[in-house]
Amino acid sequence: MANGGPVEHGYRHLETVRAAVTALYRRLSYDTIHQFATSVAPADVAFCDTDELYLGVQRVARELVRHYRLPDARMIVAFREMEHAANVELTAGPEYFVELNDRFRTHRRDIGAALAHEIMHVYLHRVGLSFPGTRDNEILTDTATTYLGAGWLLLDAYREDGASSQKLGYLTPEEFGYVLAKRSLVFGEDPSVWFTSAQAYTAYERGMERARHDERQPPLTAAGWAGRRRYARDRRHAQAHRPAAPAPGSLDSPDSPDSPDSAYAFVPAPDPPGALRVTFPCPTCHQRIRVPVRGRVRARCGLCRTVLECDT
Repeated sequence: MANGGPVEHGYRHLETVRAAVTALYRRLSYDTIHQFATSVAPADVAFCDTDELYLGVQRVARELVRHYRLPDARMIVAFREMEHAANVELTAGPEYFVELNDRFRTHRRDIGAALAHEIMHVYLHRVGLSFPGTRDNEILTDTATTYLGAGWLLLDAYREDGASSQKLGYLTPEEFGYVLAKRSLVFGEDPSVWFTSAQAYTAYERGMERARHDERQPPLTAAGWAGRRRYARDRRHAQAHRPAAPAPGSLDSPDSPDSPDSAYAFVPAPDPPGALRVTFPCPTCHQRIRVPVRGRVRARCGLCRTVLECDT
């Protein structure tokens, strides 16, 4: 929790965020993710200064438990001084035990954001999804909270001006905006109408620009002129050299410095001899897709079921 200190910006964790989205689709399935097509409603997690503290916290926590489709059980909430915003005890249950930072006694509007992250820890624990290392696992939790409909609360808790700042979660504001935008493009939902923070709206707009950028990378037909020209050059190079496998750092590699965002690579096709296939990340779930190099191709991602128009 950044409280009065500097707030990190940009896309420092983007690779891990994208891996988290892929992991969600693989572990939960397309059908399960689409059960979260509707986000948590602002009215359901609103917290007024006049609300009784512990009853209000339990009400908001129960709503988030319901949203995540976790078993309804006794909610135990405590407040104490700590460095982080909150902490949750991952036990076999059935009760949930959450500790909140003492500052939330007086900053009640952001209690829903803190609870959304902590209760997602419970959800991921029960479905058996985690990343190695504390940092990556927290990024997974932020990403899952946002993609499954409660993370707009975390972005809305971001406020920054010349005198003070506040941000909850491990993602940067722009990364929260990016994941929200990815969700919005899938479910057709506009979370920006719920923001009370002007800075949150700006971060969401920047995240949407980055998410749209993913949809305009070759070999997708929506790619711009510069991307199409770069792709044609790399394709000629691959056809001339016909590598047995992409060499790291070459134009045929996903790690090519000339195309860090698109990360497409050319690989030999098993049939016919000498043919090529191009692999590239799905702009929705970031699983790698492999299609033949033969002009206009329509591909369907087997993980998130997105239909992609390609010009290979």
